[in-house]
Amino acid sequence: MYHIYLVEDEEHLRGLLAAYLEKEGWQVRSFADGTSARSAIAERPDLWVLDIMLPGVDGYQLMREIKADQPTQPVIFISARDADIDRIIGLELGSDDYLAKPFLPRELVIRTRKLLERVYSGHHAGALPASQERRSKLNIASYLIDEQARTVTDEQGAKLELTSKEFELLLYLVNHHGQVLEREQVLTAVWGMDYFGTDRVVDDLVRRLRRKLPDLRLETVYGYGYRMVKA
Repeated sequence: MYHIYLVEDEEHLRGLLAAYLEKEGWQVRSFADGTSARSAIAERPDLWVLDIMLPGVDGYQLMREIKADQPTQPVIFISARDADIDRIIGLELGSDDYLAKPFLPRELVIRTRKLLERVYSGHHAGALPASQERRSKLNIASYLIDEQARTVTDEQGAKLELTSKEFELLLYLVNHHGQVLEREQVLTAVWGMDYFGTDRVVDDLVRRLRRKLPDLRLETVYGYGYRMVKA
């Protein structure tokens, strides 16, 4: 059973969204403000759903603290404000998805399910066979990628902190090394088919990945996309 923490100050909407999520068999804990949600960050649920405009601690600050505690923690942002600005800021902070109000509760359920499947596929199903476990660990440049643990370590064994989106981009590029990938391909693979927005978020995510993993041989194919080359 997945544990979802929902932070929404509008009482009716909070109850409605919680009811829809619980119908899927997920355990939902709701918060009416950012201050009370902040005290639960250390509990590390499977997913956070955050409204941006909150009394006390706002969604942006809450997001920063969640990612500081666990960079790969999945988060869905929701907001009634300027959609483009909030989406960009949310992605910069490491959010995995974004919903602009008003939206249908069913849309949140669908996006939540897709995100949980993408992030936790296999994690809640017990131990893997040894052969599959070996395949889950990949070497690229000076880094070791553990697909199951969703971690990246350098050659000194130090763990490198990536957001969930950065990790998914890295995995997608590594699994398609040598191929030239269009931005649209990357956008669909990392954000999903139902993402609506500019493909500039791909360039931003690549820039952040290069900064955190400078030894990667990640080439820009100008006017087209990117290609990962194994060292």
